[in-house]
Amino acid sequence: MTEPWLASGVIAVVRVPESAGLNGVATALAAGGVGALEITLTTPGALDAIADLVSRGGACVIGAGTVLDEKAARDVIAAGARFVVSPTLDRGVVRYCHDRGVTCLPGAFTPTELLEAWRASASLVKLFPACAVGPRYLQEVLAPLPFLRVVPSGGVTLENTAEWIRAGAAAVSVGSALVSATLVRDQSWGELTARARALVECVAAARGLARAPA
Repeated sequence: MTEPWLASGVIAVVRVPESAGLNGVATALAAGGVGALEITLTTPGALDAIADLVSRGGACVIGAGTVLDEKAARDVIAAGARFVVSPTLDRGVVRYCHDRGVTCLPGAFTPTELLEAWRASASLVKLFPACAVGPRYLQEVLAPLPFLRVVPSGGVTLENTAEWIRAGAAAVSVGSALVSATLVRDQSWGELTARARALVECVAAARGLARAPA
C-alpha cells in the first residue's frame, strides 16, 4: 500500500445536503480508525469545507469526489485536497493530479475501462457502480489483471465489505452506509465512530483471510 492514508482500507464518502458539521464527521471517523474522507463536489460549499478541514490538520486525510474535469481538479487541489475521485475516466484530471503528486481515483466499470484508467497513470481505480456487479466480478477481472488496485464504490456496506476485500479490492469506498445525512444532521458522532471502527476491523480481518495460505 503506497498511500499511508489508505492503510485502514476505508474511504468515507460525504454526500450531504449541507457542509455544516463536517469537522465533527472527520473527528468521529478518525476516532474509528478511518484515515480518508472524501467530500463530494455535490455537497454545497464543498470547496470551503475541504479548505477548512485541511486547515484544521486533523487525522483524516481530506480528498474531493465527483471531480469531473481539469478545472474542478485544479480547484480542489488548490483547496488542499490530497486525493481526487471521479465517477468516470477523464485523462486530463488524471494527468493534472499525477503532475502534482496527488492520488487520483478515476471511475471505471468494464475491464477495458479499468485497464485504460491504469494506463492513464491512475495508481488506484474506482469500480463504479460496484453494486451493479458484485465482488465475484472484481475477482474475475483481477484474475488476468492482478496489477490493478481497485476500490469498489456504490452500494458498499459493512455487510459486504469483507467479500470485496477477499475478492481483491485494495480498499472500499463507503458513502451513506457509513456517513448518512441523518447522522450528520443529528451530530451522532458516537454512532459514526462505531460504524467506522466496525468497517476498519472488518477490512483488517478480511485482509488477513485473503493473505492466509489456501
